[in-house]
Amino acid sequence: MKILFITQWFQPEPMLKGMPFIKELRKRGHIVEVLTGFPNYPFGKLYPGYNLRLAYIEKIDGTRVIRTYLYPSHNRNAFLRIINYLSFAFFASLIGPFFIKKPDIIYVYHPPATTMFPAIICKYVFGAPIILDIQDMWPDTLMATGMIRSQKIINSIGFICKLFYKFADRIVVLSPGFKKLLISRGVHEDKIRIIYNWCDEDIIWTNNDSQKEYSENGLFKIVYAGNFGMAQSLEYVLKAANIVQKKEPRIKFIFIGTGTEEDKLKKLSVKLGLINVEFRPFVEPKKVGVYISEADALLVHLKKEKLFEITIPSKTQMYMAAGKPIIMCVSGDAAELVKIAKAGIVVEPESPEEMANAILKLYCEDKLLIKSYGESGRKYYESNLSIKAGTEKFENLFLELL
Repeated sequence: MKILFITQWFQPEPMLKGMPFIKELRKRGHIVEVLTGFPNYPFGKLYPGYNLRLAYIEKIDGTRVIRTYLYPSHNRNAFLRIINYLSFAFFASLIGPFFIKKPDIIYVYHPPATTMFPAIICKYVFGAPIILDIQDMWPDTLMATGMIRSQKIINSIGFICKLFYKFADRIVVLSPGFKKLLISRGVHEDKIRIIYNWCDEDIIWTNNDSQKEYSENGLFKIVYAGNFGMAQSLEYVLKAANIVQKKEPRIKFIFIGTGTEEDKLKKLSVKLGLINVEFRPFVEPKKVGVYISEADALLVHLKKEKLFEITIPSKTQMYMAAGKPIIMCVSGDAAELVKIAKAGIVVEPESPEEMANAILKLYCEDKLLIKSYGESGRKYYESNLSIKAGTEKFENLFLELL
């Protein structure tokens, strides 16, 4: 099959279903072409080696990548973020079809939802069906993160998203909760498929011991790797670290990444006098596995919101694949997945005392039990969540449409 892959973000930007997914599809004999923007995520600044222009074509690992103009931005300014999303949607819709080779299938990665604009244009130009892969539920995520507060704007976005669902021939979601929500919004159940996310397995499973950048004997290291955004509410993790610090100084919290809340979190850490917390800068995705391999436990935290009860943060799969115990501070589907896989402990989000107690308990557990959490999580990942299992489901869905 010839597959057109539409996404606003693509390598060298960190992206879950980017090149690893494409490589797996190509292994199965499919031809993939990418329509995307110029790389600027997560800093909102253009990556070195790229210059903004209306269109640019390059090859990445043998895959043809068409880049169209966008306004680089990724900060808390809602207006600039909207310009960022709409600029890509406009130029990809206007320019993209002139450079695209006729596809059999159009795969669309959401967020942002605006990637559906060029997809719809391409659907009618080339007569190919659309598969919409929803990773964030709009407008719910925009409300939950506080990015947009105007109810009129939220309602307008909700209306547009419902139109997008009608244009999509199939919709893929990452959790049972997402499926229930779409059904409640009028999407027919037969149109929806649940395909759990995977992680970039090369990052996790290809680690050179000589490249490990830190090793601290005698410490129990809890690692958080990812975005420092409003949705993560990591201030509650810092409050838990404050409680832990007073009871067990050998437990250390390591935060790796960047985001809109980074400065705020660092100031709070200083204010609380935390000596058991370390912030490490954003690292290239291929290096994250080095840090994860050194962790004793891995932490996931999201804001206490109804929306996040039906989502599964992408780092969950990465942590499970790493074979490390998970401290899951998210309610709902994500917590249920960790319980089913027996991959760690579950804690209510935004509950510093409960989180601190759970971490202290884990620290005191028998080492064999801690190890068993990691082994169980990895086995479950390999059988049910791996890129091989997920790609096979996508391939079957593509064939079903054709």
